[in-house]
Amino acid sequence: MGMISIPLMVVGGTSMMFAAGGGNKCPTGQTGTTTTSQVSPRGKASIPANYLTIYQQTGQKYGVPWPILAGIGEVESDHGRSNLPGVHSASNAFGAAGPMQIGIGGAAGNVWGGAPVHPASESVNGVATDGNGDGIASVYEPPDAVAGAAKYLLRNGVQGNVRGAIFAYNHLLSYVQAVLSWASTYAKGGYTVGPVTVAQQCSTLVSTAVPNHAVSVAIAYAKAQIGKPYLWGGTGPDAFDCSGLVMMAYRQAGVNIPRTSEEQWAWGPKIQPGHEEPGDLVFFAGSDGTQTKPGHVALVIGKGKMIEAYATGFPIRISSFGTSNSAPGDQSVVGFTRPWAHAGVVLSGQGLTG
Repeated sequence: MGMISIPLMVVGGTSMMFAAGGGNKCPTGQTGTTTTSQVSPRGKASIPANYLTIYQQTGQKYGVPWPILAGIGEVESDHGRSNLPGVHSASNAFGAAGPMQIGIGGAAGNVWGGAPVHPASESVNGVATDGNGDGIASVYEPPDAVAGAAKYLLRNGVQGNVRGAIFAYNHLLSYVQAVLSWASTYAKGGYTVGPVTVAQQCSTLVSTAVPNHAVSVAIAYAKAQIGKPYLWGGTGPDAFDCSGLVMMAYRQAGVNIPRTSEEQWAWGPKIQPGHEEPGDLVFFAGSDGTQTKPGHVALVIGKGKMIEAYATGFPIRISSFGTSNSAPGDQSVVGFTRPWAHAGVVLSGQGLTG
């Protein structure tokens, strides 16, 4: 793998294609940024903080050098910052989709496998992957797309022939040179960590039905924080921990709930499992809690989905809860509460008091 440290000619821009097709009729998602510190003041290239984490964690998991994944992400979509067709929705003219431009059909063939966005439990013949454990395999979500790209490189022998695997990704020698040039830069530390790039949430599997205006405000606030970093003790505006996120979301709606997950669980009122709805809080034991004093909490948005500040190194995200495909710790639910139904809160038309 020493070849990636050899300086090569930089060829910028986006690639012609890597396998993709059919469109995704999803609404425009939330976008946003948050400032992070530089890794190297000498760096000439910038990688969004959340993408850097994804590249490094995915590379370690699959045994693919992360600078190669980052090189592909740079050439294909400028690490998700490109607004060209196919990066955030639908596909480009060749059928490429997502930040890693993976094939979903059309001229490039369906390398992804299945629909561009589908339940992770669905068996497909492709590289489709649920990289962030939210129960959905989405070619548009960075963790899923990068994991899919890693699997494709492995299928094409990246561990024994780096150039050959990259050439299989895109049959252009200039593309191989460009990717390896960026990989060499990243491997030497010649980059800075830039603002977080937030992917669109293109899943139609998430219900948007809400019981009242207060819940709508709370969910809207939480969605606006997607992509920001986790910070223990954080209550915003740049970073949050799990209980800080839900506390601030409900504060925007005029409902003042306790600060910690343990206090929020005790504050209630509790809702029977199976009767949860958007706006409810879902609790888990967490690494710092128990079944009686849960240490992790998230905001339910419907159909088994929630917005959560998961842990250090993971940006605020939409995830699944209570299934075998959920992230570690999110598989076993302690219970639910409904903050807006607390005895001290009074709903008044579309407003709130209490």
